[in-house]
Order: sequence, then structure tokens, then C-alpha cells
Amino acid sequence: MDFNVVIPVLISFVISVILTPIVIPILTRMKVGQTVRGDGVAAHLEKTGTPTMGGVIFLIAITITALFYIKDYPHIIPILILVLGFGIIGFIDDYLKVVKKHADGLFPKQKMALQLIVTAIFAAYMFFISDVELTMLVPFSNGTYLNLGWFAIPIMFVAILGTVNGVNFTDGLDGLASSVTVMIALFFTVVAVGSKVGISPITCAVIGSLMGFLLFNSYPAKVFMGDTGSLALGGFVAGAAYMLQMPLFIIIVGLVYLIEVASVIIQVTYFKKTKGKRIFKMAPIHHHFELCGWSETRVVAVFSITTVILCLIALLAL
Repeated sequence: MDFNVVIPVLISFVISVILTPIVIPILTRMKVGQTVRGDGVAAHLEKTGTPTMGGVIFLIAITITALFYIKDYPHIIPILILVLGFGIIGFIDDYLKVVKKHADGLFPKQKMALQLIVTAIFAAYMFFISDVELTMLVPFSNGTYLNLGWFAIPIMFVAILGTVNGVNFTDGLDGLASSVTVMIALFFTVVAVGSKVGISPITCAVIGSLMGFLLFNSYPAKVFMGDTGSLALGGFVAGAAYMLQMPLFIIIVGLVYLIEVASVIIQVTYFKKTKGKRIFKMAPIHHHFELCGWSETRVVAVFSITTVILCLIALLAL
């Protein structure tokens, strides 16, 4: 048995489980509570006041665990850049919204500028320091890699920013983003161990920390991850994919993220074009299913099982 796979899972799980009961009362005292839209799903109104910014819990667990291995596994570094970089952006946004009571948090231009800076740092690291090439494994191609040359850089920006904001849109139900992402982290772990790329300690740390967090984040959630957590997880997914030279596989394993983003884009575009009409009852699409009569737990279960199937398909695509 490869204990380098088991141990980081256990370390991050224990840290997450220990931290969560400590952090939740702190967030409660700080009155860092979730605000629920009055025009949304009626059942969600009872979530008002539930502590948010809980993503700081698994962000700490992932970082501490990764630091134990970073000397022997330098390929962890660029992934950690995205996890911490986007996590900090999310933390600032959450802090402004729920502590400083600035309704919109960071302005969209500020948020995008910070995301571009973090992505640029990752791109510079990959291009000038990392020994991992920016070629991309093509799914179902029997090992063919796509080399886009310099064009790989703008594609990287699109892939990273799209993934990060996709996870952010997915975080709307108790345990949804956590459950979907832990499946994807498991997929990346299997690939990392098989290919010996050297990122398994951080993929395992994500698995363990999210399992610990899910004990408190699953329905009915005692804490939400907020943008702190969702943006950090998006950074992880994108970073791990690039270190494995598999950004194209995000389209497969992260299809739930893609559908969530697409549903918002379609809804907003259609609403503006038709001057008030909607395609979905509510976007992101997980809320549409709720308004169609699905329970929150059913939506989470279906989306999670769908991600498991997609990960299996992605394994076949290797």
C-alpha cells in the first residue's frame, strides 16, 4: 500500500474535523451569517444566518498537509499557488460582504483583476519554472498530446477562470460543491498515483479535508464554505488538471461546473433578449431542479453520482 496516499488523507481529515467545531462558534460570534435571496427557493430562507466563510477550514487543512510534503513533492507548489491565491480572493470578498456589510463584496472589476493576477502568477510559474509542459492530453486519443504553442497561455486563462467560477456557481446547496469536488479530487489522485507526477499529497489533502468538512456541510449544513472555499476548490481543480497535463479533461469530470455556468449565461442572455422571460425557473440550474420539486438532498445526490460516472468515463478516456 502507498502510504503517501493514505497519510495525507488522514492528516487533512483530522485537521478539518478538529478545526470545524472550533471555527463555527467563532464565525457565529462574528455574525458571519449567510444571506438568502428573498426571491429564491422558499425553503432556503431557513438557512439565513448559517455561518459562512467555512472554506477557511479546509483551506488551512490543505495548506498544512501540503507543507509536510512540499519539499519532496515540488509539483504541489503551483497547485498551492492557485488554491491559496483564489482562496484569499474569496476570503476578501466574503469578508467585505458578511463582516463589513458591503452588499456586493468586491466589485466585479476588482474580483476579475485579482483573479487575472493569480492566474498570471501560475502561468509564469508553469512557463518559466515548472518542468511540466503545457501540452494537453486529448481524451480518447490513445495518448495524443495537443501542443498549442504560445496560444496555450490564453487558453490557460480561460480554463482556470472558467473552472474557478464554475465551482463558485455550483456552491449553492448544502454539500453540493464539496461532494462534487471530492469525487474529482479522487479522480486526480488515481491519475497522479498511476502516472507518478507527484501531486498526490495535495489531491489527497483535498479529499481528506472535504470529507471532514462534509460532516458539517452536508444537509442540513451547520456551515457554508462561501467564496473562500469555492474559489479555492476551483483553483485546485484547474491546477491539478494542468499539472497532469489534462485541462481538456475538466470538460468531462467538471461537466457539472460547466452546466452550472452555462445555465446562468443562458438564463441572463435569454432574459435580456426577451425582456423578462426565463428558460429555467431559476439559475444556477440546481435551483431549477429544486423548483421543479426535487429535494435539496436529491439534487446533491444526482449531481454527485453524475460526477462519479463522468470520472469513470474520464478514466476510460485516458
